[in-house]
Amino acid sequence: MTTSASVPTGPDNATNGPGTVTDRLVDANERYAAAFTDPGMDARPVLHVAVVACMDARLDLHAALGLELGDCHTIRNAGGVVTDDVIRSLTISQRALGTRSVVLIHHTGCGLESITEEFRHDLEMEVGQRPNWAVEAFRDVDQDVRQSMQRVRTSPFLLHTDNVRGFVFDVKTGLLREIDPA
Repeated sequence: MTTSASVPTGPDNATNGPGTVTDRLVDANERYAAAFTDPGMDARPVLHVAVVACMDARLDLHAALGLELGDCHTIRNAGGVVTDDVIRSLTISQRALGTRSVVLIHHTGCGLESITEEFRHDLEMEVGQRPNWAVEAFRDVDQDVRQSMQRVRTSPFLLHTDNVRGFVFDVKTGLLREIDPA
Protein backbone atom coordinates (compact mmCIF):
# COMPACT_ATOMS: atom_id res chain seq x y z
CA MET A 1 0.00 0.00 0.00
CA THR A 2 1.30 3.42 -0.85
CA THR A 3 0.77 6.35 1.43
CA SER A 4 1.84 9.94 1.49
CA ALA A 5 2.91 9.73 5.13
CA SER A 6 6.52 10.52 4.23
CA VAL A 7 5.60 13.84 2.64
CA PRO A 8 6.99 16.75 4.67
CA THR A 9 4.30 18.53 6.66
CA GLY A 10 6.11 21.69 7.67
CA PRO A 11 4.57 25.17 7.65
CA ASP A 12 4.91 25.48 3.86
CA ASN A 13 2.72 22.40 3.36
CA ALA A 14 0.04 23.56 5.78
CA THR A 15 -0.98 26.65 3.81
CA ASN A 16 -2.07 27.43 0.30
CA GLY A 17 1.17 29.27 -0.48
CA PRO A 18 3.97 28.06 -2.77
CA GLY A 19 4.95 24.44 -2.33
CA THR A 20 1.74 23.41 -0.58
CA VAL A 21 0.08 20.03 -0.47
CA THR A 22 -2.48 21.46 -2.89
CA ASP A 23 0.33 22.34 -5.31
CA ARG A 24 1.55 18.75 -5.06
CA LEU A 25 -1.96 17.49 -5.85
CA VAL A 26 -2.22 19.78 -8.89
CA ASP A 27 1.17 18.57 -10.11
CA ALA A 28 0.03 14.96 -9.68
CA ASN A 29 -3.10 15.74 -11.66
CA GLU A 30 -1.04 17.11 -14.52
CA ARG A 31 0.92 13.83 -14.65
CA TYR A 32 -2.33 11.86 -14.47
CA ALA A 33 -3.96 13.92 -17.22
CA ALA A 34 -0.94 13.51 -19.50
CA ALA A 35 -1.58 9.75 -19.61
CA PHE A 36 -5.38 9.95 -19.28
CA THR A 37 -7.62 8.25 -21.80
CA ASP A 38 -11.37 8.78 -21.69
CA PRO A 39 -12.77 5.41 -20.55
CA GLY A 40 -16.01 6.12 -22.43
CA MET A 41 -18.23 5.60 -19.39
CA ASP A 42 -21.30 7.51 -18.39
CA ALA A 43 -22.27 8.40 -14.82
CA ARG A 44 -24.35 5.26 -14.27
CA PRO A 45 -22.45 2.83 -12.02
CA VAL A 46 -21.85 -0.54 -13.66
CA LEU A 47 -22.81 -2.48 -10.50
CA HIS A 48 -25.90 -0.33 -9.78
CA VAL A 49 -24.72 0.23 -6.20
CA ALA A 50 -24.15 3.29 -4.05
CA VAL A 51 -21.68 3.09 -1.17
CA VAL A 52 -22.03 5.49 1.77
CA ALA A 53 -18.92 5.62 3.93
CA CYS A 54 -16.94 7.72 6.35
CA MET A 55 -14.46 10.22 4.94
CA ASP A 56 -11.67 8.74 7.11
CA ALA A 57 -8.43 8.67 5.13
CA ARG A 58 -7.71 5.10 6.28
CA LEU A 59 -10.57 3.70 4.18
CA ASP A 60 -9.53 2.81 0.64
CA LEU A 61 -12.99 1.73 -0.43
CA HIS A 62 -12.19 0.67 -3.96
CA ALA A 63 -9.38 -1.59 -2.79
CA ALA A 64 -11.29 -2.91 0.23
CA LEU A 65 -14.35 -3.79 -1.84
CA GLY A 66 -12.61 -4.90 -5.03
CA LEU A 67 -14.15 -2.06 -7.03
CA GLU A 68 -12.95 -0.52 -10.27
CA LEU A 69 -13.55 2.92 -11.74
CA GLY A 70 -17.18 3.18 -12.76
CA ASP A 71 -18.48 0.36 -10.54
CA CYS A 72 -20.31 2.42 -7.92
CA HIS A 73 -21.34 5.80 -6.63
CA THR A 74 -19.37 6.72 -3.52
CA ILE A 75 -20.85 9.14 -1.00
CA ARG A 76 -18.60 10.08 1.90
CA ASN A 77 -18.98 12.28 4.95
CA ALA A 78 -17.84 12.44 8.57
CA GLY A 79 -18.97 9.17 10.14
CA GLY A 80 -20.62 7.83 7.00
CA VAL A 81 -23.94 8.74 8.59
CA VAL A 82 -27.10 9.06 6.54
CA THR A 83 -27.92 12.76 6.63
CA ASP A 84 -30.39 14.74 4.52
CA ASP A 85 -27.61 15.40 2.03
CA VAL A 86 -26.82 11.68 1.77
CA ILE A 87 -30.52 11.02 1.09
CA ARG A 88 -30.35 13.72 -1.62
CA SER A 89 -27.35 12.02 -3.24
CA LEU A 90 -28.91 8.55 -2.96
CA THR A 91 -32.16 9.82 -4.46
CA ILE A 92 -30.31 11.23 -7.47
CA SER A 93 -28.21 8.04 -7.68
CA GLN A 94 -31.32 5.85 -7.76
CA ARG A 95 -33.85 7.94 -9.66
CA ALA A 96 -31.56 9.50 -12.28
CA LEU A 97 -28.65 7.08 -12.51
CA GLY A 98 -30.07 3.62 -11.92
CA THR A 99 -28.60 2.35 -8.66
CA ARG A 100 -30.55 -0.36 -6.87
CA SER A 101 -28.42 -1.33 -3.84
CA VAL A 102 -27.04 0.69 -0.94
CA VAL A 103 -24.01 -0.34 1.12
CA LEU A 104 -23.30 1.60 4.32
CA ILE A 105 -19.81 1.46 5.81
CA HIS A 106 -18.81 2.88 9.18
CA HIS A 107 -15.51 1.94 10.81
CA THR A 108 -13.74 1.23 14.07
CA GLY A 109 -11.96 4.11 15.77
CA CYS A 110 -14.15 6.79 14.15
CA GLY A 111 -13.55 10.36 15.26
CA LEU A 112 -17.29 10.86 15.74
CA GLU A 113 -17.11 8.49 18.71
CA SER A 114 -14.87 10.95 20.55
CA ILE A 115 -16.78 14.21 20.09
CA THR A 116 -20.27 15.30 21.10
CA GLU A 117 -22.95 17.65 19.89
CA GLU A 118 -21.23 20.16 22.21
CA PHE A 119 -18.93 20.70 19.21
CA ARG A 120 -21.70 22.84 17.66
CA HIS A 121 -21.94 24.94 20.81
CA ASP A 122 -18.17 25.45 20.82
CA LEU A 123 -18.30 26.57 17.19
CA GLU A 124 -21.08 29.02 18.00
CA MET A 125 -19.02 30.49 20.83
CA GLU A 126 -15.98 30.80 18.57
CA VAL A 127 -17.53 32.21 15.40
CA GLY A 128 -20.76 33.78 16.66
CA GLN A 129 -23.08 31.60 14.62
CA ARG A 130 -24.55 28.18 15.40
CA PRO A 131 -24.12 25.64 12.58
CA ASN A 132 -27.41 24.55 11.03
CA TRP A 133 -26.17 20.96 10.81
CA ALA A 134 -25.93 18.25 13.44
CA VAL A 135 -22.58 16.69 14.30
CA GLU A 136 -24.20 13.21 14.28
CA ALA A 137 -21.74 12.00 16.92
CA PHE A 138 -22.27 8.50 18.30
CA ARG A 139 -20.95 6.15 20.98
CA ASP A 140 -21.97 2.79 19.51
CA VAL A 141 -20.86 2.27 15.90
CA ASP A 142 -23.11 -0.78 15.40
CA GLN A 143 -26.18 1.13 16.56
CA ASP A 144 -25.28 4.07 14.33
CA VAL A 145 -25.08 1.74 11.31
CA ARG A 146 -28.55 0.42 12.24
CA GLN A 147 -29.85 3.99 12.47
CA SER A 148 -28.38 4.82 9.06
CA MET A 149 -29.93 1.67 7.53
CA GLN A 150 -33.29 2.67 8.99
CA ARG A 151 -33.01 6.20 7.56
CA VAL A 152 -32.41 4.77 4.08
CA ARG A 153 -35.16 2.15 4.38
CA THR A 154 -37.77 4.68 5.50
CA SER A 155 -36.96 7.53 3.13
CA PRO A 156 -39.96 8.34 0.92
CA PHE A 157 -37.62 9.64 -1.79
CA LEU A 158 -35.78 6.40 -2.44
CA LEU A 159 -37.18 3.83 -4.85
CA HIS A 160 -35.05 0.87 -3.81
CA THR A 161 -34.86 0.26 -0.07
CA ASP A 162 -34.98 -3.54 0.05
CA ASN A 163 -31.26 -4.10 -0.63
CA VAL A 164 -29.66 -1.94 2.07
CA ARG A 165 -26.82 -3.50 4.04
CA GLY A 166 -24.59 -2.02 6.70
CA PHE A 167 -21.06 -2.85 7.78
CA VAL A 168 -18.29 -1.81 10.15
CA PHE A 169 -14.81 -1.75 8.60
CA ASP A 170 -12.05 -2.71 11.02
CA VAL A 171 -9.18 -0.27 10.42
CA LYS A 172 -6.69 -2.72 11.99
CA THR A 173 -7.61 -5.83 9.96
CA GLY A 174 -9.30 -4.42 6.85
CA LEU A 175 -12.27 -6.74 7.33
CA LEU A 176 -15.92 -5.80 7.08
CA ARG A 177 -18.33 -6.98 9.77
CA GLU A 178 -21.98 -6.99 8.72
CA ILE A 179 -24.48 -5.40 11.08
CA ASP A 180 -27.84 -7.05 11.66
CA PRO A 181 -30.49 -4.37 11.14
CA ALA A 182 -32.68 -5.74 13.96
